[in-house]
Amino acid sequence: MTSPPTSDSSATEGTLATSGGQALPRHVAIIMDGNNRWARARGLSGVRGHHAGVEAVRATIRRAAERGIETLTLFAFSSENWKRPRAEVSALMELFLLALKREVSKLHANGIRLSVIGDLSAFSESIRKHIARAEAKTRDNTGLHLVIAANYGGHWDLARAARRLGERVAAGELAPAAIDEAAFADELSLAGVPSVDLCIRTSGEQRISNFVLWELAYAELYFTPRLWPDFDADAFDLALDDFKRRQRRFGMTDEQIEAQQGA
Repeated sequence: MTSPPTSDSSATEGTLATSGGQALPRHVAIIMDGNNRWARARGLSGVRGHHAGVEAVRATIRRAAERGIETLTLFAFSSENWKRPRAEVSALMELFLLALKREVSKLHANGIRLSVIGDLSAFSESIRKHIARAEAKTRDNTGLHLVIAANYGGHWDLARAARRLGERVAAGELAPAAIDEAAFADELSLAGVPSVDLCIRTSGEQRISNFVLWELAYAELYFTPRLWPDFDADAFDLALDDFKRRQRRFGMTDEQIEAQQGA
């Protein structure tokens, strides 16, 4: 079961796909939370919880592709996660590298394009090389666009975009008056990707934790008490079904929405 929705906001207008006549989000973002709690409840180490979470990732990617979702963004490792115990961080890095080695060929075989966003400079040279190879290998795929946010923070992304625009202004390439929302969005990690329509968070927590802040501006928020390793294809379908019941106003009144739908 899921907790009641707590957001009255919606995604950028026009970011809907259709499947069987039913509205579906083009871009789904997921904050994958609860691996450690899942493991503790079973008397296991936190690392075992993260390994179990990989199975949930596989199931979610498969179902997103099956349902025709255009972009799936997964929050795998935040810039704040470096504060966790050193042994856990080390295990997470090993798991990330292992996934890059083992899963990319499967993604490619299924036409899935992989992108990794975040400050990759903090990762080992080996991880960075495997990320570059994975992105290059899947770059021309036309199926689901899978985005992994690793060492990512929304504040970092916004600050980097502002710095890049400032550098262009200082170099005489850009006039300050030309900086608008579109120009700013073009400097973000998810430039060119549709805004998030639906953001899912597992484990019962109800916050966005510095995740893609710009792109979540009009996202529908969906919170479920399921811990991430227990999140499966059926749970993903429940989130999509909930999304389809939302009325997305985009600043308009109910009457305007009804008139638009009847046109």
